[in-house]
Amino acid sequence: MLKKYLLGFLVFFFLLSTPMSFYLLSFSNTTVIFGQEKVMYNLPYPGILPDHPLYPLKAIRDKLTDLTTRDYVKKANIYLLFSDKRAAMSVALLKKGKNQLAIDTFSKGEKYFLKIPDLLVTSKKQGVSASSDFIVTLKLSNAKHRELINEVAGELPQGQNQEMLEILKMNQEIKDKLEKL
Repeated sequence: MLKKYLLGFLVFFFLLSTPMSFYLLSFSNTTVIFGQEKVMYNLPYPGILPDHPLYPLKAIRDKLTDLTTRDYVKKANIYLLFSDKRAAMSVALLKKGKNQLAIDTFSKGEKYFLKIPDLLVTSKKQGVSASSDFIVTLKLSNAKHRELINEVAGELPQGQNQEMLEILKMNQEIKDKLEKL
């Protein structure tokens, strides 16, 4: 009789402890930051960086993709990808110590992003509107870019912060346009 209770207790203990341990372990890796929220948006892998000798081939491929895409919503998706990749490239370039190239790359990415709201407005006028999930993704991406702009500006020497402020203004303009969608 004691063996049945002991066996029942062990089974009950293992059944309860396993999910509980996963639950507790999930909180052990969580970082809590007070006063500053991290945006939960993953940027794509940047691939070849602008300082690589084969980067012009990548730029040509991107230009051809841009020119051959006619659907405005698909083009907005492509511009989002280009913009996110350039934001990730900028962070990677900054880590390599190539500050000016990082700033230029981030600026190009935000210029791609700036085209997206106008494309979506034109598409909506033609009767094809973007999904609400895509709009949410755009807003998350915009917030992530703002977070990265602030991080990059904090790591740059004092003289180069002015260029990042211009990129931040562009990001705010994008945010304002996205709110109107």
